[in-house]
Amino acid sequence: MAAGETGAHQEDHRSGADDVLRRLRTGTAEEHQALEDTLDLLDPELDRDRLAQVLGLMHGFWAAAEAGLDGWAARRPADAGTVDWTRRRRAGLFAADLAALGAPVPAAAPALPPVAGTDEALGRLYVLEGSTLGGTFIDRHLAGLPRLSGVRIRAFSPYGPETGAMWAAYRRATREHVATGGDVERIVSAARETFGALAAWCRPAARAQVAPG
Repeated sequence: MAAGETGAHQEDHRSGADDVLRRLRTGTAEEHQALEDTLDLLDPELDRDRLAQVLGLMHGFWAAAEAGLDGWAARRPADAGTVDWTRRRRAGLFAADLAALGAPVPAAAPALPPVAGTDEALGRLYVLEGSTLGGTFIDRHLAGLPRLSGVRIRAFSPYGPETGAMWAAYRRATREHVATGGDVERIVSAARETFGALAAWCRPAARAQVAPG
């Protein structure tokens, strides 16, 4: 997923060393890499069964993460409106993708901490929304796999040509929140916690590593 963030990250770096987006990127780099290593969705040997397993786990995680964000949005509707929360739900797309693969939608979901406030909401959204950037690369990879011929997966890149604009809107809302008193440390902590929880939840779908001979 990181490859898709290059341009946005260059912009974040230019905006100053104390920029919240730069702090998020550097503060979650280890957790982000652990998640990418776990999922390995650019694996050329990815097959329908492992993709369905990944999608099922991600559906459960997104359902739990979005439930927490819905609770925050009910308490802080103005903040939720600023980040355009209602456009950012994806659990239903993961369910639709599972249906496209002929796979059931698992009911299991992780127990995530409640979203205490807007700092925590923006930290969680950094993980959920940031995944759409690399999702465009995953989409192209999946489209080229013969094993997935005829299957259109939508959840990894839900915004299509609006991906950049949606990410820019998230960045803008996060910077404005910090500029008006938001707590950068709480935002980064929530993002790290979300990355860690997602990697742990998706670990059952990790590609088996073959030891060198």
